[in-house]
Amino acid sequence: MKNFYILFCFLFVCNLYSQFNVEHSVYFDTDVYNLTKTETTRLQKFLSSNTKDDVLKIEIYGFCDDRGTNNYNLTLSQNRADAIKSIFVEANFFPEKIMTVDGKGELLLNIVDETNPSIIRALNRRVDVVISYPEKNEEIIKEVGKQENKILLDNVLFITGYSYLTRSSKKILDDVAETLTKEKFSFIVQGHVCCTEGDLDAIDRKTNKRNLSVSRAKYVYDYLLKKGIKKSRMSYEGMAHKFPLGGSEDKDRRVEILILSD
Repeated sequence: MKNFYILFCFLFVCNLYSQFNVEHSVYFDTDVYNLTKTETTRLQKFLSSNTKDDVLKIEIYGFCDDRGTNNYNLTLSQNRADAIKSIFVEANFFPEKIMTVDGKGELLLNIVDETNPSIIRALNRRVDVVISYPEKNEEIIKEVGKQENKILLDNVLFITGYSYLTRSSKKILDDVAETLTKEKFSFIVQGHVCCTEGDLDAIDRKTNKRNLSVSRAKYVYDYLLKKGIKKSRMSYEGMAHKFPLGGSEDKDRRVEILILSD
């Protein structure tokens, strides 16, 4: 079992960092391209936690919801992208590495499995930032050894306030599911949130209930169930904000797998 933990995490890390991108989404109110105080704070914290000197390039993409004409949405999405670029420039966050600032207009493809139009529109009114770094081949196995019975699903991240995965996270979770189908151990899926105090869970914006860490754990649990992991092997629980990782708050919007037995 010990060999599996190391092999799993080693392969998982190599897969993640063969193309090392850091992503962040900024959300907007209807018909505007100025940031709310909350989103400004989130973006500033994101920038402060990613001040490495080896940035390769920065891409900024703006989007709108499905309301408004095509020309209006293209202009608004471009204004949103330009607004984020301005913040990068003012913060002196590698402005020379900004390669793309593109307004895409209306976002036609839903990024979440959701039927409520207001939620879909709120999540589609956004700018996606992608910061690219060189390949990382650093050894992370030593960190795994500190707690061999727990697997951190690194870069399986959630949209702020929701139990929906970010766009790049589903592919990673697919790889995790494929690996887990080849094993037999039982485990608990543990959900985490950022920005609350201790035992206090965050509010799930979809349901307005204070159980966001539970919802995130259940999302991954259901996802793995659909991928063929037996129900008898899994359970799930919410851990609120009891175990922050430190650094970027986005990293605390996470799920971990606690291994119980062979």
